[in-house]
Amino acid sequence: VQLQASGGGLVQAGGSLRLSCAASGRYFRINAMGWYRQAPGNQRELVASITDSGSTNYADSVKGRFTISRDNAKNTVYLQMNSLKPEDTAVYSCNADGWSLYDGTRNYWGQGTLVTVSS
Repeated sequence: VQLQASGGGLVQAGGSLRLSCAASGRYFRINAMGWYRQAPGNQRELVASITDSGSTNYADSVKGRFTISRDNAKNTVYLQMNSLKPEDTAVYSCNADGWSLYDGTRNYWGQGTLVTVSS
């Protein structure tokens, strides 16, 4: 299973960005999906997660500003980020728990996408 993320970029404070992450492969199933971020000098932190049934969880720092969603038919997870702040600047990576015929049950990571919020 491969995860392909897209949607990062440079935005001014108060602006919005939408990240996408699509899972692809053969004979697989994706369960929970999520977004993590890591800013320079900081540890990686969970931003938001969503189960296959749609239950969501958010970091306190993004509640009310970010929305995670998914399209199960497309095996894609989205992160709508509004009211962005300079402290949201980080590399955002998608993550998924899943199963494939070839790997069994495991955790998958996509490549990171850089989000830069200017003040």
